[in-house]
Amino acid sequence: METAVIDVFVSAVKLIGLPKSIGEIYGLLFSSPLPLTLDALVLRLSISKGSASQGLKVLRSVGAVRPVYVAGDRRDHYAAETELKKLVAGFIREELQPHLDSGSERLAHLRQLLACSHPDDSGFLASRISKLGQWHTRSKSVLPLLTGLLD
Repeated sequence: METAVIDVFVSAVKLIGLPKSIGEIYGLLFSSPLPLTLDALVLRLSISKGSASQGLKVLRSVGAVRPVYVAGDRRDHYAAETELKKLVAGFIREELQPHLDSGSERLAHLRQLLACSHPDDSGFLASRISKLGQWHTRSKSVLPLLTGLLD
């Protein structure tokens, strides 16, 4: 059962372009009734300590994993966050929003490059840059709505 759960999350992270190890770590924590240490993740998933550490860092930054206190043990333990709205909101905040924030500068740069392009291509390229601008504007307006739906 644990392997099947892990596979679900590995498929999900591959879909959004994240490393397989992130899906493995989240899947194992999701299917574990007890919080796990970094060493337990390394042992049970047969991944390197560096990969596990980096995966936990990413998962913590998006709010998918949280540290859990375990009495009598000084090591850090981790548990999966299972609230969908926290997972999606964290992903939006850490992965999507930075791309949107830099989108205006990127579009401005493309417009500058367009001014230097060959005249035969400029009409086509201008229409494509305009389309990118529309997509950027729509994305900026949809993202807050999506985040609001989660509350």
